[in-house]
Amino acid sequence: MNNRAEVRDFLTSRRAKITPERAGIPTAGQRRVPGLRRSEVAALAGMSVEYYAKLERGQLAGVSAGVLEAIARALQLDDAERAHLMRLAQEANGSNALLRPSRRPRQWTVRPSLQWSLDAITAPAIVVNGRQDLLAANLLGRAMYSDMYADPSRPPNFGRFTFLDSAARRFFPDWNLFADMTVANLRTAAGVDPHDKGLHDLVGELSTRSDDFRRRWGAHNVRIHGTGVKNFHHGVVGDLDLAYESTALIAEPGLVLTIYAAEPGSPTAHALSLLASWAATSDTDTLRASSVRQP
Repeated sequence: MNNRAEVRDFLTSRRAKITPERAGIPTAGQRRVPGLRRSEVAALAGMSVEYYAKLERGQLAGVSAGVLEAIARALQLDDAERAHLMRLAQEANGSNALLRPSRRPRQWTVRPSLQWSLDAITAPAIVVNGRQDLLAANLLGRAMYSDMYADPSRPPNFGRFTFLDSAARRFFPDWNLFADMTVANLRTAAGVDPHDKGLHDLVGELSTRSDDFRRRWGAHNVRIHGTGVKNFHHGVVGDLDLAYESTALIAEPGLVLTIYAAEPGSPTAHALSLLASWAATSDTDTLRASSVRQP
């Protein structure tokens, strides 16, 4: 991905999101652009408008951390957006290679100990990479995401499922929220490793086949997620309101383990028990994840 274009589009989109009122700037007369003007961002960041305009055109090479922090404050970036800006600056300096995940073999095998660990978890548990490929799961996790395993020809992927599979509209009751989150996750991954060909190919495929994806990708939103609550509608057990906790796998750089859990005694806890019974009586070859995935 072109670093200068990424920087330009990201800063422009963040500037458009900040209203003068939110920035504490008095407004007078009609404004021709959404959000703040370049001159207003420059004033808030304590720099000349000429210098800020240069940065917004994508020229971040050699920019100091102090200047980046000033821009982040002026644009009121959240933690995910600030980290994304810093990664774009490192890429402009040619130093982002130090932060990229090491290249793995094309075929990645689930270590037996990792699968045993997943199987020991009594709640749904999955392992996902930055491209949002669902790489591994325990039996309950596979049962929960059974719709995503309907096509055995390729590894399940949250991006393809969300935007190209009609079942996603039923599985995600708040589809727009999940669509936004999925694209923000992919945009964040692109900042971490802008040279990931697999991610480039996925973005190209989804941009070509889905107007919903293409519009969201152009918004340049990023996010950091580690905990929260998600709502699902499973075809067998109905509604599931699940808390989740996500953590990076130290032994597998770039991969994230997510565990879902229901509030004890809740209807979702009962539904999970039903899901476990359904999984236990279903064809295990259909429900158990393949041992080989592309990371």
